[in-house]
Amino acid sequence: MSVIVAENISKRYIIDHKNQRSGGTIRDWFSDTSKRLFSGGKKDRLLESKEEFWALKDVNFEIEQGDRVGIVGHNGAGKSTLLKVLSRITEPTTGRVNISGRVASLLEVGTGFHPELTGRENIYLNGAVLGMTQHEIKKSFDAIVDFAGVERFLDTPVKRYSSGMYVRLGFAIAAHLEPEILIVDEVLAVGDAEFQKKSLGKMRDVSESGRTILFVSHNLTAVQSLCNKAFYFEKGQLLEQGDTTHIVSTYLSRVSRKSLEHVWDDLSRAPGTNEVRLKSLRLLPDYQDNLSHIDVRTPMRLACEFWNYEDNTTLNLSMHLYAYTGECIFNVGTKAKSFSKGLVEAVCEIPGNFLNDGSYVISLMVVKNTSEVLFSLEEAITFDIQDYREGVSWYGKWPGYIRPQLNFSISQTEPVPND
Repeated sequence: MSVIVAENISKRYIIDHKNQRSGGTIRDWFSDTSKRLFSGGKKDRLLESKEEFWALKDVNFEIEQGDRVGIVGHNGAGKSTLLKVLSRITEPTTGRVNISGRVASLLEVGTGFHPELTGRENIYLNGAVLGMTQHEIKKSFDAIVDFAGVERFLDTPVKRYSSGMYVRLGFAIAAHLEPEILIVDEVLAVGDAEFQKKSLGKMRDVSESGRTILFVSHNLTAVQSLCNKAFYFEKGQLLEQGDTTHIVSTYLSRVSRKSLEHVWDDLSRAPGTNEVRLKSLRLLPDYQDNLSHIDVRTPMRLACEFWNYEDNTTLNLSMHLYAYTGECIFNVGTKAKSFSKGLVEAVCEIPGNFLNDGSYVISLMVVKNTSEVLFSLEEAITFDIQDYREGVSWYGKWPGYIRPQLNFSISQTEPVPND
């Protein structure tokens, strides 16, 4: 049975652009106003222009009762706009959506809350919005308060809540008031690790009771853990839908930020100097399990070729690996060796189960006589590493830049002595 049917839904926004000539000062405002008055009220077309932006374009799908649907795509792909349309927060410009059942949404911090009302009052308010009776709300009241962990602040206006308290209470209300359809955006990322674990477990319980879940998250491991189906959005269009594992793999292979290979066939354009010049630079992942993306298990080789134009010169290659935020993770170099004129190759192996998920940058230096930098190339290679977990129920960000697989054992040594 289909509980959500979307037929050719599109959402258009009008974006106002103002030309650089139109400033934002009071003097500019008086100047612009005077021009319009003395020109008969006509606006300067050079100062203003409008652009159509389609956040969604011709989207079609059906969702069955009990489906757990993950929605993936990069920022600006249309995911949140879709959820707002399905939640009746905004109407589509064209097309229509048919929904069967009560919908509870958690799209941003404080969704559905009145800031002046207390936590207790907002629980009853949200239940009433969902069409529930006071008896039905009272039945779930204690479970909501216990899950959210806000008992001490239950009679405090929610405007004084922290963002974490907002999210905990909002999710607890949405999940416990038994909606037929639960819609959750990235907002769960605001919560701590324990809350994320509880929330994913609760959503799994909700789905097992036959209710439907739509879940937007950039945490693809959580999406794979929870969802049996997935939608992949890009530039407002639903590019593909189907099995979660397949959709996540497709998404990663298409949108991961990678620049893994550079080859310079024209040496006159290649980076370098009169002494050394690059020929090629490649990051070569050893993909496993038919994957087309790098995850924390993936071994890699950095292969660099450069031309040496001097005879009997002592050279070595130095590599820095940086986090995308700028911190240096490590620096490693080859041994210094004497080379004649010709092509020199260097290979560095980065093992799997070493780096954490995240974005990384590689910079290189060619060094002469162990101290003289002949040439350096900043941001030579950029790449992303995706998360992978097995047998772990927590999906928050794993701390640190490295995540090595070490020999760390645990065992029973002896039984508890008898009393």
